[in-house]
Amino acid sequence: MARMIAERGDVVVMLAEVFRVYGFEGASLARITEGTKLGKGSIYHFFPGGKEEMAEAVLCEIDVWFRTHVFVPLRQGADAASAIDDMFREVGHYFLSGRKVCLVGVFALGNERDRFAEKVKSYFVEWVAALEAALLRAGKDAANAAALAEEVVGGIQGALVLARAFDRPAVFMAAMQRLRQRLI
Repeated sequence: MARMIAERGDVVVMLAEVFRVYGFEGASLARITEGTKLGKGSIYHFFPGGKEEMAEAVLCEIDVWFRTHVFVPLRQGADAASAIDDMFREVGHYFLSGRKVCLVGVFALGNERDRFAEKVKSYFVEWVAALEAALLRAGKDAANAAALAEEVVGGIQGALVLARAFDRPAVFMAAMQRLRQRLI
Protein backbone atom coordinates (compact mmCIF):
# COMPACT_ATOMS: atom_id res chain seq x y z
CA MET A 1 0.00 0.00 0.00
CA ALA A 2 1.28 3.48 -0.85
CA ARG A 3 2.05 5.69 2.12
CA MET A 4 1.78 9.40 2.67
CA ILE A 5 4.89 11.53 2.92
CA ALA A 6 4.44 15.19 3.65
CA GLU A 7 7.79 16.53 2.50
CA ARG A 8 9.69 16.28 -0.75
CA GLY A 9 12.90 16.02 1.26
CA ASP A 10 11.67 12.76 2.81
CA VAL A 11 11.30 11.32 -0.68
CA VAL A 12 14.76 12.52 -1.75
CA VAL A 13 16.41 10.49 1.02
CA MET A 14 14.59 7.33 -0.11
CA LEU A 15 15.36 8.03 -3.76
CA ALA A 16 19.05 8.29 -2.89
CA GLU A 17 18.96 4.73 -1.59
CA VAL A 18 17.18 3.49 -4.73
CA PHE A 19 19.80 5.16 -6.94
CA ARG A 20 22.59 3.91 -4.67
CA VAL A 21 21.41 0.31 -5.08
CA TYR A 22 20.37 0.31 -8.75
CA GLY A 23 22.17 3.29 -10.31
CA PHE A 24 20.32 5.80 -12.42
CA GLU A 25 19.60 3.49 -15.34
CA GLY A 26 18.53 0.60 -13.14
CA ALA A 27 16.19 2.71 -11.03
CA SER A 28 12.99 1.90 -12.87
CA LEU A 29 9.71 3.48 -11.89
CA ALA A 30 8.70 0.16 -10.32
CA ARG A 31 11.86 0.15 -8.17
CA ILE A 32 11.35 3.81 -7.28
CA THR A 33 7.76 3.25 -6.17
CA GLU A 34 8.85 0.14 -4.25
CA GLY A 35 11.73 1.97 -2.57
CA THR A 36 9.70 5.02 -1.64
CA LYS A 37 6.40 3.19 -0.98
CA LEU A 38 4.70 5.93 -2.99
CA GLY A 39 2.39 5.57 -5.93
CA LYS A 40 3.33 6.87 -9.37
CA GLY A 41 1.04 9.88 -8.97
CA SER A 42 2.73 10.92 -5.73
CA ILE A 43 6.18 10.47 -7.23
CA TYR A 44 5.29 12.67 -10.20
CA HIS A 45 3.61 15.18 -7.91
CA PHE A 46 6.95 15.70 -6.16
CA PHE A 47 9.04 15.31 -9.34
CA PRO A 48 7.08 16.30 -12.45
CA GLY A 49 10.35 16.21 -14.42
CA GLY A 50 10.62 12.47 -13.82
CA LYS A 51 13.68 10.44 -12.96
CA GLU A 52 16.13 13.11 -14.10
CA GLU A 53 14.60 15.63 -11.69
CA MET A 54 14.75 12.99 -8.96
CA ALA A 55 18.45 12.43 -9.58
CA GLU A 56 19.11 16.19 -9.63
CA ALA A 57 17.35 16.53 -6.27
CA VAL A 58 19.41 13.67 -4.81
CA LEU A 59 22.68 15.18 -6.08
CA CYS A 60 21.64 18.57 -4.67
CA GLU A 61 20.97 16.98 -1.28
CA ILE A 62 24.40 15.33 -1.32
CA ASP A 63 25.99 18.64 -2.28
CA VAL A 64 24.31 20.45 0.61
CA TRP A 65 25.39 17.76 3.09
CA PHE A 66 29.02 17.73 1.94
CA ARG A 67 29.17 21.52 1.71
CA THR A 68 27.87 21.85 5.27
CA HIS A 69 29.77 19.00 6.93
CA VAL A 70 32.98 18.75 4.90
CA PHE A 71 33.77 21.51 2.39
CA VAL A 72 33.00 24.64 4.42
CA PRO A 73 34.63 23.34 7.62
CA LEU A 74 37.75 22.39 5.66
CA ARG A 75 37.93 25.87 4.12
CA GLN A 76 36.94 27.92 7.15
CA GLY A 77 37.71 25.86 10.25
CA ALA A 78 39.78 27.81 12.75
CA ASP A 79 42.14 24.88 13.19
CA ALA A 80 43.04 23.14 9.92
CA ALA A 81 44.17 19.91 11.61
CA SER A 82 40.87 19.64 13.51
CA ALA A 83 38.94 20.36 10.32
CA ILE A 84 40.78 17.53 8.56
CA ASP A 85 40.08 15.14 11.46
CA ASP A 86 36.44 16.23 11.36
CA MET A 87 36.35 15.49 7.62
CA PHE A 88 37.41 11.89 8.22
CA ARG A 89 34.88 11.48 11.03
CA GLU A 90 32.03 13.00 9.03
CA VAL A 91 32.85 11.04 5.88
CA GLY A 92 33.08 7.82 7.89
CA HIS A 93 29.70 8.56 9.38
CA TYR A 94 28.15 9.52 6.03
CA PHE A 95 29.26 6.30 4.35
CA LEU A 96 28.27 4.28 7.43
CA SER A 97 31.85 3.21 8.01
CA GLY A 98 32.10 1.75 4.52
CA ARG A 99 28.70 0.06 4.30
CA LYS A 100 27.36 2.60 1.77
CA VAL A 101 28.80 3.35 -1.64
CA CYS A 102 29.28 6.90 -2.85
CA LEU A 103 26.24 7.80 -4.91
CA VAL A 104 28.17 10.52 -6.75
CA GLY A 105 30.73 7.84 -7.61
CA VAL A 106 27.93 5.60 -8.88
CA PHE A 107 26.78 8.43 -11.15
CA ALA A 108 30.37 9.07 -12.25
CA LEU A 109 30.84 5.47 -13.38
CA GLY A 110 27.44 4.66 -14.86
CA ASN A 111 25.90 5.41 -18.23
CA GLU A 112 24.40 8.56 -16.71
CA ARG A 113 27.89 10.05 -16.31
CA ASP A 114 27.53 12.52 -19.16
CA ARG A 115 24.04 13.58 -18.08
CA PHE A 116 25.25 14.64 -14.63
CA ALA A 117 28.90 15.37 -15.49
CA GLU A 118 28.96 18.92 -14.12
CA LYS A 119 27.44 17.99 -10.76
CA VAL A 120 29.73 14.98 -10.40
CA LYS A 121 32.81 16.96 -11.37
CA SER A 122 31.99 19.88 -9.08
CA TYR A 123 31.55 17.53 -6.10
CA PHE A 124 35.04 16.09 -6.53
CA VAL A 125 36.67 19.39 -7.53
CA GLU A 126 35.23 21.11 -4.49
CA TRP A 127 36.24 18.32 -2.12
CA VAL A 128 39.83 18.28 -3.40
CA ALA A 129 40.05 22.10 -3.32
CA ALA A 130 38.63 22.32 0.21
CA LEU A 131 41.03 19.67 1.50
CA GLU A 132 43.91 21.36 -0.30
CA ALA A 133 42.99 24.67 1.36
CA ALA A 134 43.03 23.02 4.80
CA LEU A 135 46.38 21.37 4.06
CA LEU A 136 47.85 24.72 3.01
CA ARG A 137 46.62 26.29 6.24
CA ALA A 138 48.17 23.35 8.10
CA GLY A 139 51.57 24.24 6.63
CA LYS A 140 51.91 21.94 3.61
CA ASP A 141 53.54 23.47 0.55
CA ALA A 142 51.31 24.04 -2.48
CA ALA A 143 52.55 21.13 -4.60
CA ASN A 144 52.27 18.63 -1.75
CA ALA A 145 48.88 19.96 -0.62
CA ALA A 146 47.38 19.53 -4.09
CA ALA A 147 48.80 16.05 -4.56
CA LEU A 148 47.80 14.91 -1.07
CA ALA A 149 44.26 16.24 -1.47
CA GLU A 150 43.78 14.29 -4.71
CA GLU A 151 45.37 11.18 -3.19
CA VAL A 152 43.14 11.29 -0.11
CA VAL A 153 39.86 11.92 -1.94
CA GLY A 154 40.76 9.22 -4.46
CA GLY A 155 41.78 6.90 -1.64
CA ILE A 156 38.47 7.41 0.16
CA GLN A 157 36.54 6.65 -3.02
CA GLY A 158 38.68 3.63 -3.79
CA ALA A 159 38.32 2.32 -0.25
CA LEU A 160 34.55 2.49 -0.61
CA VAL A 161 34.76 0.37 -3.76
CA LEU A 162 37.08 -2.17 -2.11
CA ALA A 163 34.94 -2.40 1.02
CA ARG A 164 31.91 -3.08 -1.17
CA ALA A 165 33.75 -5.57 -3.41
CA PHE A 166 35.17 -7.49 -0.45
CA ASP A 167 31.94 -7.08 1.53
CA ARG A 168 34.13 -5.96 4.41
CA PRO A 169 33.30 -2.43 5.63
CA ALA A 170 36.34 -2.53 7.91
CA VAL A 171 38.50 -2.15 4.77
CA PHE A 172 37.07 1.35 4.39
CA MET A 173 37.75 2.42 7.95
CA ALA A 174 41.29 1.00 7.90
CA ALA A 175 42.01 2.90 4.68
CA MET A 176 40.56 6.07 6.22
CA GLN A 177 42.93 5.67 9.16
CA ARG A 178 45.94 5.22 6.85
CA LEU A 179 44.91 8.25 4.78
CA ARG A 180 44.53 10.33 7.94
CA GLN A 181 48.06 9.29 8.94
CA ARG A 182 49.38 10.41 5.52
CA LEU A 183 48.20 13.92 6.30
CA ILE A 184 49.80 14.18 9.74
